[in-house]
Amino acid sequence: MVQLYNLHPFGSQRVVPCKQEPAHFCCGRGVLFVASAAASCRVEVFAVRDQGRCEPLGSFATLGPVLRMAHSEAGDYLVTIEEKSKATFLRAYMNWRCMSAGSSRVCVRMVGHKMEESYGETLKEQMSIVEMPLSDPPLCISCCPVNGDLLVGCKNKLVMFCLKYLVINQNLTVLDFERSLILHIDNLIPAEVAFCAGHIAITTELDVLILKLVQQSADGTEQCAHRVSTLEKPMDGGVKDEGPSTHTLQLELDEFIICQKPVELLGEESKLCEIPVTLESTELPTEDTKHFQVQYLLFRRFTPDQSPFGFCEETKLHSVQLLPVYQTGSSVTAHEETGNKRELLSLFCFFSLPHVGYLYSVGKLVELISTYQYSEKSEQAVLTPQFLHVITSENLQCFTVRCSAAAARDEDPYIDTTAKACPPVALDVCTLRMQLFIGPRAICHFKNHIILLTKANTEDITERRKPTRRMLSRKADSIKSRTNSESEPGWNLYIINTVSTIQLYREMVDYSRTYENVKTESCIHLLSEAHLLVRAAIMDPSFLKSDEKEELLRAFRESCAALGDCYSRFDTKDYHLALPYYRMSGLSMTEVLKRLVSEGDEIQTYERGFIFYLTHSLNEDLNEELSKESANKVLQIFYLADPVQLPNILCSPCMRNVCPLTAVKYLQKVEKIMPSVVLTLTKAFMALKIGDLTMYEHEMDSYKETILACGFIGQPKLLRQHKKGIVTPTEFAVHLKEMQPGLLVAATVALHENSKIELEEADTFFKMLSSNSENTIPQLLVDFWEALLVACSQEEILQELLLRVTSQYVWRISNKQLPETKPLKTTEDLINSCNHFGLIFPWVTSIMSVGSPSDQDYHEDISKLQVIQVELKGPLK
Repeated sequence: MVQLYNLHPFGSQRVVPCKQEPAHFCCGRGVLFVASAAASCRVEVFAVRDQGRCEPLGSFATLGPVLRMAHSEAGDYLVTIEEKSKATFLRAYMNWRCMSAGSSRVCVRMVGHKMEESYGETLKEQMSIVEMPLSDPPLCISCCPVNGDLLVGCKNKLVMFCLKYLVINQNLTVLDFERSLILHIDNLIPAEVAFCAGHIAITTELDVLILKLVQQSADGTEQCAHRVSTLEKPMDGGVKDEGPSTHTLQLELDEFIICQKPVELLGEESKLCEIPVTLESTELPTEDTKHFQVQYLLFRRFTPDQSPFGFCEETKLHSVQLLPVYQTGSSVTAHEETGNKRELLSLFCFFSLPHVGYLYSVGKLVELISTYQYSEKSEQAVLTPQFLHVITSENLQCFTVRCSAAAARDEDPYIDTTAKACPPVALDVCTLRMQLFIGPRAICHFKNHIILLTKANTEDITERRKPTRRMLSRKADSIKSRTNSESEPGWNLYIINTVSTIQLYREMVDYSRTYENVKTESCIHLLSEAHLLVRAAIMDPSFLKSDEKEELLRAFRESCAALGDCYSRFDTKDYHLALPYYRMSGLSMTEVLKRLVSEGDEIQTYERGFIFYLTHSLNEDLNEELSKESANKVLQIFYLADPVQLPNILCSPCMRNVCPLTAVKYLQKVEKIMPSVVLTLTKAFMALKIGDLTMYEHEMDSYKETILACGFIGQPKLLRQHKKGIVTPTEFAVHLKEMQPGLLVAATVALHENSKIELEEADTFFKMLSSNSENTIPQLLVDFWEALLVACSQEEILQELLLRVTSQYVWRISNKQLPETKPLKTTEDLINSCNHFGLIFPWVTSIMSVGSPSDQDYHEDISKLQVIQVELKGPLK
């Protein structure tokens, strides 16, 4: 489904001052190449400046009329297919920029021709034309945007030329090609090819085949080639058997068209397409020779259909394109001519029928991303990271794309979690604009420029200039005479500037506000489009050097905040996305509350997304403390929306400044409906904050100590909280240490046994409760270890506990150190409650006799040495 919005992605437009009617054109590296129509056999070159201004750089002659042309960013060369005397030629124009400096010297050489250093110096100041002879006429071409390699489509084969950088001397490096690989594909005549980073997309009239050249070791390649050739024999035979019969049927039944069944094969299944590919290496074998294996990625076959846009025979594929997306911040080094590659992140393939276009991801996963339905028959399309531009007979249409959504998920594994989010790849695409033009014929794209060729038929001009009844007949006759005039060219080559990302983003956000209270889905959809637009700009390799860097980052955070607002305010099934979008926005909880909560005491309705965000934010150990007003407001929100969560919310470190009296009032109301141990403990906690010990004792006496100890499992933050990653005891824990240390130890043991606190964390907890020095082990921690020895069943932890208490007992005996508080358990308690404690061996008595401890000390040492004998019992047997 394609949604239509009336936005303005197109800005100003200018006319390219071409001297002759354009036949073909392409652009790159700030220049526009325009091949003139058949008669002139020239290519005009224009520098594209700011706001689409074009300055002529010069022109150069071609061998004949240009049939195809392409420019390579890597290497900065122009490659053409030219025709002369009914023969086609493949030529590459190197160092063409020197002509803009006034040089008219041209060097023509054959590909692979060895250049001597003696005349190589002259190449600095002259354009070089490289002739690349082929055994079959070239039909289509494509340059790899990553490394500048060239792919040429011929009948039943594809020829790959590798771009070479030949170092003539220290001051001169010359570009050349080496024919390195031929892909033989039987019974296939390519109409268009696309080539990028070893990926090859081929289209015929109704078939699409996407392949990947996988580099292999020499041994692996030979084995693979042998295996492929074995499988290809029956396929070739099948094709040859069916070919004559199909051809005969088409000759005998001219009134019918024999169509094959439509097929879509993805990934490994695409091997079943019955299109065998045989590789033939043509480069000279060296140590650096690359060996390839063909991997099938996608095959799709269409059938002609009787659509409203034309007859069956007019149903043909067009505009195949491979679009790379690079790692964020990756860029080519200062000297791009060195051939250093950008780090490829994702790869997308687009191709189109007259009435519908298809966008596939062909990188890590091969899948259909989007389908584009056109309002009328399309002529050509060009894909960019932000838009899909399509020309029809009367319009230039701009669609949104999902490349940035798919690439973001390839780049960041945390997307689609509670930490980060991104609009889904499956989000419906939309049409941003349908701009009227007379007779669009061809289109290409360069940075923020669209180059559009229009050519109106005579009848089109007449029809569009037909006067209304109110126009004077004299004016109509004048228009008619000018229309029929032979001097009128009827064509134009435009440079259309797309507006800046920030400007279009602002317009999308403003437009979305019209749907806030009317159509929730459209509001979220537009904001999602705005977010993806900015995300695509940030993922562009030139982003780090962009003048709009800070503004784009600010817009990205704003879009995240706006989406967080939508998922918080609206009742949607994806309400949980409010949390990650707010996190990515960088907004604090206080700022979010100001955005969503109205001032005053009026009662609002709060949706699930907002409650979800608050719940998760408050349950995490954030370093933000809400003000008293904000904390009380949060308390009121949860009392109205989710009262069960009140005990958990009040224990959050963010709610430290909440009014305890108000909290108790709300808790008492909730207790009448849903009483619980956790709620009672929370009330006791609030009573401590108030300083009402009577209320505290009343609440603590409501349950037995064992039940209270288990109650802390439901909310451990009643006892300990985290501040900047450090465990901090609460006021409740400090009070229990003084008044009910046994309950505190029992609660901590319960937390440990229920995986709510780790052993090391418990050690820190008890040490912070004690005022002793860091090297001193408080008695309360020893009490915890002893209690855990009784309760714990994990052998690894038991051994650790035995070692700790043993070391502590030995240290106290050797240093004659008494515990600062009375132990919670006596020797008899330990012996009776745990089999780790037993009778004292004689050697323990002999150790104790050294030092002559007093009677008071003697009893304490007995309780310590119970563990010592257990720890050493085994070795002494």
